[in-house]
Amino acid sequence: MSDAPETRIDPAAFHADPYPVLARMRREAPVTRVPQLGATLFTRRDDIFQQEKRIETFSSHQPDGLMTILMGENMMRKDGADHQAERRILFPALSPRTVRDHWTPLFRAHAERILADLKARGKCDLVRDYAMPVSGEALKLITGLTEMQAHEMDRVSQGMIDGCANYAGDADVEAHCHDCTAFIDAHIDRMLPAAQAGDAPSALAVQARADLPDAALRANIKLIISGGQNEPRDAIAGAIWALLGHPDQLALIRDGRATWQQAFEEYARWISPIGMSPRRVARADTVNGVSFEPDERVFFMFSSGNRDEAHFDAPDAFDITRDTGAAISFGAGPHFCAGAAAARALIAEVALPLAFAHLPGLRLDGPAPFAGWAFRGPVSMPVAWDG
Repeated sequence: MSDAPETRIDPAAFHADPYPVLARMRREAPVTRVPQLGATLFTRRDDIFQQEKRIETFSSHQPDGLMTILMGENMMRKDGADHQAERRILFPALSPRTVRDHWTPLFRAHAERILADLKARGKCDLVRDYAMPVSGEALKLITGLTEMQAHEMDRVSQGMIDGCANYAGDADVEAHCHDCTAFIDAHIDRMLPAAQAGDAPSALAVQARADLPDAALRANIKLIISGGQNEPRDAIAGAIWALLGHPDQLALIRDGRATWQQAFEEYARWISPIGMSPRRVARADTVNGVSFEPDERVFFMFSSGNRDEAHFDAPDAFDITRDTGAAISFGAGPHFCAGAAAARALIAEVALPLAFAHLPGLRLDGPAPFAGWAFRGPVSMPVAWDG
């Protein structure tokens, strides 16, 4: 174990709201060992920004990590040339140009259809009835698993997320994760022949045409699903919740003094949908006076870095006018989120403006509980609007 100062946490309280404890860590022990998580946490933004790039010490290659065991060795669990090779193969599916010219019009069409079906109801759970299917339909397109239902995409994504955060070793959580990955494999089997033969820009198709080994192809599809469903889902619902709770800031957007993009970027800083990224210590090293030994587990806490007082005034406040340039919501190093352009387009260009345009008088209709620290978002969000 590292010789970092120890911080003990209540796992249930940390799951309910990690931010008070993270703030204390930044003040008192910015690099700290947390026995309940079996890891040493980096909590300050500049340390994360610097150390995430030092892959020779803090490696993404984690053959014994939960993600690798449960989902296969995807490109996120590779470093250097191996990571870059697979990233280049996937680039045609996720490039800003592909997102702009191909995916965004399809995102918009699905969102408008979902809103048309919702409009007459007058109320809904925004997570379940809007954010989830909008995210799921987009992910079906990007992955190429178009025969999967949106709610199935959400189920398998959540199952893998729960499995990858199952540091307590709950057998039921692990079994459910295996069921979810088998379900994805069955859909890959069904869609792969057409993907190999066609010219679609989906992740399945571009990997198949590049003759990526089957195990890597499947692992990367599971990676895209595990992050590509929950992050947009939670950010869509969460950003709407934040704007409804801050009507003065929503007014800035409606008056043209701020943008939906600013709202999304600030929400992703304020309540990071992806709160951390794990690393394996690859070699003995000393960082910030803390000694690390090989094969220890390290967590880079993006959620904490995004509220670092050294970079953000009043970091616990939601303020869409602030400069979010220092935020690390999508990572900071060579593993910067490959789907960032797709997420920004889906959320800021499609889901947020269309929800407010199609649901007049949109308002909160009850409490919206949040949960999670590795991944965080609203569990449910009752809303109503004018008929």
